[in-house]
Amino acid sequence: METSPGLVGRGRGTSSVGAGSAISSPTSARPGGTKRNRSVAGLDSSPGSVEDCEGDDGIEDRRRAPGVKRACNECRQQKLRCDVIQEPFTICSRCRRLSLECKIESNFKRIGKRSKNAEMEREIVQLRRQLANQQQCSPGAQHTPSISVTSVKAESPIMYQSPSAHDQYLGSQEAVASLLDLRSGHDGAAYLRNSNGQAAVFRRIEDVSLAYDRVRDLFNIFFTCYHEFLPLLDPDKGPDEYFNLSPLLFWTVISVSVRRYQLDPTLLTSLSGPLSRLIWSTLAEVPQSYHVVKALCVLCTWPLPVSSTSSEPTFMLSGVMMQVAMQIGLHRPSYAQDFTKFRVELREEELKDRVKTWAACNIVAQRVATGYGLPPATLYDWTLSPPVDSSEAKGLRLPDEIEARLRIEKFCDKVTRRLYRNDRDPVGLAGEDQRATMTSFLARDFDELERQLGTNISSMTMIYLRAAGLHLRLSAFFDSSHSQHYWEDLLALWGATTSFLEGALNIETATGSVLIYVSNYILQMIIAAGFTLMKLLNSFFASHIDLDYGKSLFTRTIWAIRKISVAPNDLPSRLAEVLAQLWRGGGARSRADVNGNGTVDSSLQLKVRCRMSVSHVFDAVWRWREDYQAKGRGNLESALRNPTNPDSAAESSASSVMDTSLAPPGLLAAGGGPVTPGPSNSFGESNYEVFDPLNWMLDGFVDFPYSLTAVQGLEAQGMA
Repeated sequence: METSPGLVGRGRGTSSVGAGSAISSPTSARPGGTKRNRSVAGLDSSPGSVEDCEGDDGIEDRRRAPGVKRACNECRQQKLRCDVIQEPFTICSRCRRLSLECKIESNFKRIGKRSKNAEMEREIVQLRRQLANQQQCSPGAQHTPSISVTSVKAESPIMYQSPSAHDQYLGSQEAVASLLDLRSGHDGAAYLRNSNGQAAVFRRIEDVSLAYDRVRDLFNIFFTCYHEFLPLLDPDKGPDEYFNLSPLLFWTVISVSVRRYQLDPTLLTSLSGPLSRLIWSTLAEVPQSYHVVKALCVLCTWPLPVSSTSSEPTFMLSGVMMQVAMQIGLHRPSYAQDFTKFRVELREEELKDRVKTWAACNIVAQRVATGYGLPPATLYDWTLSPPVDSSEAKGLRLPDEIEARLRIEKFCDKVTRRLYRNDRDPVGLAGEDQRATMTSFLARDFDELERQLGTNISSMTMIYLRAAGLHLRLSAFFDSSHSQHYWEDLLALWGATTSFLEGALNIETATGSVLIYVSNYILQMIIAAGFTLMKLLNSFFASHIDLDYGKSLFTRTIWAIRKISVAPNDLPSRLAEVLAQLWRGGGARSRADVNGNGTVDSSLQLKVRCRMSVSHVFDAVWRWREDYQAKGRGNLESALRNPTNPDSAAESSASSVMDTSLAPPGLLAAGGGPVTPGPSNSFGESNYEVFDPLNWMLDGFVDFPYSLTAVQGLEAQGMA
């Protein structure tokens, strides 16, 4: 019989145990006092395999190992022998016997039982404390078990951990078992009694829990209504798969789906705080999974509402998204091994998914930068445009829809760099003559891009193409009124604006109209187009276009922005009100001058010029702020409760009733009344402020977020 390393070490110790010296460990008996690396034995190591095979049994296993093997995730979690075959892939006998999902992931890490048990013990103490408090408040509930988990009514998808006397409970042993189950504690699952007395599975994040049936419905909503705006995720995967890949990705999808969830309009409010904390805690751990990058892509496409614009994180998160993607090697998908200490073997479908995720990162980062008028953090490298004849390009081909949208965003990046990234100008603008030449060349590039994409592209991709054309033509606002090409550029801007709005306001997919589900980027471009119409129709240019058509399109735009609004008093509804008030007040020029001789003047010149193609939006809001602060006219709070009719002759909309006859039929509520700005929820607070840096211009006019009593106090003082 062989002598174990531990016995050899003990026999060679120079001091007695009684003297207090430590017994020699197996590692101390080896030369150098270090552990023997598995590679010495001719075996390849896999993540977590060194610590998984410590001791005598591990040494024997290594001696009997026939060759390079890698255990599946389930067997590695339990430290069991695995007979999985990688080439060709064949599931192991244990996963087959127990009906487990057999897969091998290079970044898989075992979850320690001690931390899980400690978490469950803390949860048990918390639940016992809640139950004791409930029993003190409700003496008749003494018969309840010692461990309870709150149930949820059948008609409500949300559950809070606030026990009531009418809750249904699991038995104490069953509840304790569920809490201590390593597969149901930390991962957010809970077990409750449904109406039939059977245990039902819930997903939980902090004090919010969703029944599994509700989760499945919300995922269906996401892939039906939102997915086409960013076709990144796989509709064939179920909620459990996404949760196992990344809890952040799972809850991000849920947060997008509940934006217009009529069964529980307050659910978005309840999820905002827990999801925000999950975002930052995930990033604090330095994520190694590219599924976290997917979550950031979705989150930047439909941002979470926040309480203050000073803490609006979308642009920052888009930068973090790009940095994390590069840190884990998404920009070099064929060389993922160079960005990790473990050996990575990617299958073909994993390689394609990584390439698609990297393309989506650049698409989303470009849209965020364009919508906020800030420099992009994109990287259009070889991976996104490999030569067709390259042998390494095999497996890097993108889906046609992603490829088309990537080409559109590359064009937007070219526009930004050519027109707004001049190192010799204090605000980054290209020179007057240089800008005219560049605009002409970029217009040719746009026509060529439109020709190459053809007419068979989807309606969604066509909207993004028209948005790119608008991004190009908005540079006309920076032209001097004496420029030789001024009229030509304004006419091109008018055409790009009307073309984009007609497409965006009538956007449809196979499921019907999806206007209310549009991404934040599309909303920002609709707002930019609305302000463009307002400025053009209230300037000398109005005498050279169809004023009636422009007026009708402008009214439809305001109604569309109010329709897209997620909640009362959020930024879209405020900006729609600002647009209506600027239009009613004449904007930059009195409407009586529209039918004049059309003499060119400086009414379209901008004061705010540092926000690239959306500078005119900031400029218009700045002018609105100065006008209302100086003259003390109206107040936004009362106007939002009675939205301004842009065609009303009344000076104040707060005391007038909106004329709904001007609203397009498709934007009226089912009952025939005017459309309210989103669901009836107000995110739980009357002083709620929604996510957009535009609101900094409104600060100082009234203190946003504000309460009604504060505004009434300002009215009493004459808005001094």
